[in-house]
Amino acid sequence: MSVHALHKHEPSHKPQPHLEVVPNLVRELSGITHLLTCGSVDDGKSTLIGRLLWDASDLYEDQRENVRRSGRKAAGTDLPDFSMLLDGLVAEREQGITIDIAWKYFDTDTRRFVIIGSPGHEQYTRNMASGASHADVAIVLIDARSGVKKQTKRHTAILDLVGVKHVILAVNKMDLVGWSEDVFRKIEDDFRTLCWKFNFWDSTAIPLSAVFGDNVSAPSTNMSWYSGPTLIQHLEKVPSRVNEAGSVFRFPVQMVLRDGQDFRGLAGTVASGTVRVGDTVTDALSNASGKVVRIATFDRDLQSASAGEAVSLQLDVDIDVSRGAVLSAPEMRPVAAQTLEARFVWLSEDAFSPTAGYLVRTATDLIPVSNIEIKALLDLETMASRPARACSANDIAIAKISLGRAAAIDVFSETPETGQLLLVDSVSGATVAGGIATSVDAKAETPSEGHFVLKRDMLANGLNRDLSMNSKDREEFMRRANEVAIILRSAGVSVAIEPPPPLDDGLDPGL
Repeated sequence: MSVHALHKHEPSHKPQPHLEVVPNLVRELSGITHLLTCGSVDDGKSTLIGRLLWDASDLYEDQRENVRRSGRKAAGTDLPDFSMLLDGLVAEREQGITIDIAWKYFDTDTRRFVIIGSPGHEQYTRNMASGASHADVAIVLIDARSGVKKQTKRHTAILDLVGVKHVILAVNKMDLVGWSEDVFRKIEDDFRTLCWKFNFWDSTAIPLSAVFGDNVSAPSTNMSWYSGPTLIQHLEKVPSRVNEAGSVFRFPVQMVLRDGQDFRGLAGTVASGTVRVGDTVTDALSNASGKVVRIATFDRDLQSASAGEAVSLQLDVDIDVSRGAVLSAPEMRPVAAQTLEARFVWLSEDAFSPTAGYLVRTATDLIPVSNIEIKALLDLETMASRPARACSANDIAIAKISLGRAAAIDVFSETPETGQLLLVDSVSGATVAGGIATSVDAKAETPSEGHFVLKRDMLANGLNRDLSMNSKDREEFMRRANEVAIILRSAGVSVAIEPPPPLDDGLDPGL
């Protein structure tokens, strides 16, 4: 169930003091949380992360002293420049902005955090999207003097695209607006309206000053009107993605392992749900099924495996699957999709080209694309979709994608773990877009009038004559077909690729 409203919390207990380093003391931590910070340029992301590290982590004293000495002093104070703990690149220090993704670590009394510091400049949106894909929770930073900006909206839309469900609105630099409650409430309301456009489970607003530390790790004495938690208090309660992984079992196969003649294991990481010894699992593409007789890890066997665990499944029968297959429960399998609707952010500096060749990458599969049709772009001013036929860097697009062969894909809103995808340039191998599947269809798109159709027989008789007729060569067959289509499209020919038959139609599985 989606919750879009910003929550007002009841007064929290006084935060516990920072844990001192005590010999032989082992802290019991409840888990690891990946935390992303994002927002516009100069909203204070680096300073906030630096403040978190300063307050909550066990920095060496020489590190603290270096920051005190080399950091510029905050205006009107003798405080160090906390951003020095994050902006490590020379170019970042020279320009005063964050360029690349930065990874930092700290522990509180109950939780271990991995901080992903992302750049705010529009030019580096792709870096932010990359970092967001790893995050359990995101802090959207807003300068109290400026409010919600266009880049704030873009970052929020990207958080929704990559599946972040927990969002914290950090209204920073409250000291520069006189600690005004009215200013905070206006920004809170604007962000609440923005969040209604997306599928966040919760979003919590916290007024703070990263420079002075107000409401970061300790309650503010300057904002008595705020009764909610500090940033640290709230972060300690946010669950990780792994802990929240869906109940529907999905197991993307990474490789097939063999040990002598007796063991054949399907290796991968459980994307969602749980599998147990004795369960029947099915490959969505071939419809082949088998019963799990062993769940093996590097050092021991398990009776069950859940989301996030890397295992090898041994079945009672050798079903014909390889990398790219997705195992599931027989009654709740993903769609063997041939066509899908997708929403994605365009990450490449090169604009989308209808004549270029692209591939769709899922968790473990790489699928040739026969056609992409851009339908609309997200207008970041109105947050409404407007019709479009093209997209360029940082655009958030809605598109129809026709696949060269069937692939196991879920609708993201139903099963996020197997509903995410990347678009890859088929020539360079570079990632050009990242997004989600909003609908999937097992039926292949019927080529429209005026298309030249590359028939399977046409391709098999010459270009692909060296390929054997088995499932191992299926992907290579479609890759070559896609390359032919690229050449024809560059010559102005509207072309479609006839998809291969389903694996269970009685024909040779290769073509």
